Amino acid sequence: MKQFKACVIGVGFIGAAHIEALRRLGNVDVVALSDVVDPEAKAAAHGVPKGYEDYREMIDREKPDVVHICTPNVDHYEMAMYAMGRDIAVVCEKPMTKTVDEAKRLADFAKQKGIVTGVNFNYRMYPQIMQAKAMVDSGEVGDIYTIHGGYLQDWLFYETDYSWRLEPEISGESRAFADIGSHWIDAVEFISGLRAVEVFADFETFHKVRKKPLKAIDTYSGMTLRPEDYEEKHIDTEDYCTVLFKFDSGARGTCTISQVFAGRKNQMLVDIGGSRCALHWDSERSNELWIGRRDTFNQTATKDPSTLSPLAGSIISYPGGHAEGFPDSFKQNFKAIYAAVEKGDTGQNLFATFEDGLREMQLCDAIVRSAKEGRWVPVEG
Repeated sequence: MKQFKACVIGVGFIGAAHIEALRRLGNVDVVALSDVVDPEAKAAAHGVPKGYEDYREMIDREKPDVVHICTPNVDHYEMAMYAMGRDIAVVCEKPMTKTVDEAKRLADFAKQKGIVTGVNFNYRMYPQIMQAKAMVDSGEVGDIYTIHGGYLQDWLFYETDYSWRLEPEISGESRAFADIGSHWIDAVEFISGLRAVEVFADFETFHKVRKKPLKAIDTYSGMTLRPEDYEEKHIDTEDYCTVLFKFDSGARGTCTISQVFAGRKNQMLVDIGGSRCALHWDSERSNELWIGRRDTFNQTATKDPSTLSPLAGSIISYPGGHAEGFPDSFKQNFKAIYAAVEKGDTGQNLFATFEDGLREMQLCDAIVRSAKEGRWVPVEG
């Protein structure tokens, strides 16, 4: 097994999760990180040998095998192109870029150069999501009639909650759907094998003015500031959206996405209604997959490599009864990506590539246009 050198750009909550997951693989050395704020201190805090302020200097000096991009998505295009221009594999956080055009250029360049790429749609790598895919692929679910669900959070519940994701010049025109809805639709298309061809979206911004902190605070920190520590900012990105989908098979779908739903910290729901059975998965009970049937008893399939499909078993590291969750999905995603890097395999893989990242950007673009225009909009690609 090859020993890899990895560099991580951006070390907030997600960057730290990347570092932790990479170490669990056993064959990846995180040799350096870069961040615009206190890179050396962050390197020391995470046990990484070196910290750089300039990611270009880091890449040129360290010459890593893989670069992980965990910054706001306004920077993703430039960083990914810089790494790929040096024939370095790239793992990028979602949304992949700020615009569809940037995403297309990255996907085209990666294909032209034959570079392995990954986008961290980690929900694919939950065992029960993989089990759902195996059941659809085998025909056990039958023809899919409907798909519904959503993604609910409350980290932006108060007007004093703030993040760079609220600012379209950094994050793009969509916020809630681009940030978390993209996970939902990627998982749905991955499980079902269907593609959304037309969308109808409704957006709403409930906090049209928010109070932006005048001092830096970490996402999810819950830190409380005084009134004089804020400035008022007008908000243009959505707190909430509901989207209707038409799929290429004729199936119909709907999802509701909210970042202002009190009490739900990070819940994704996927429901698939087929002609033979139905499936339900809840990220808050991620080690269970509910199977609904008309003519006999319902079932709950628990995470156990000895009883699930070989596909699901391939991404399980622990025996039945030993829970696996969010950090494990990162580990399994990176394990698959690094295996492809070692083989030089840019073909069909279980993980999301830059082609999939482009797909999600195209979906998001159609959803934004639909919300603005109040009509069904076809999905490009």
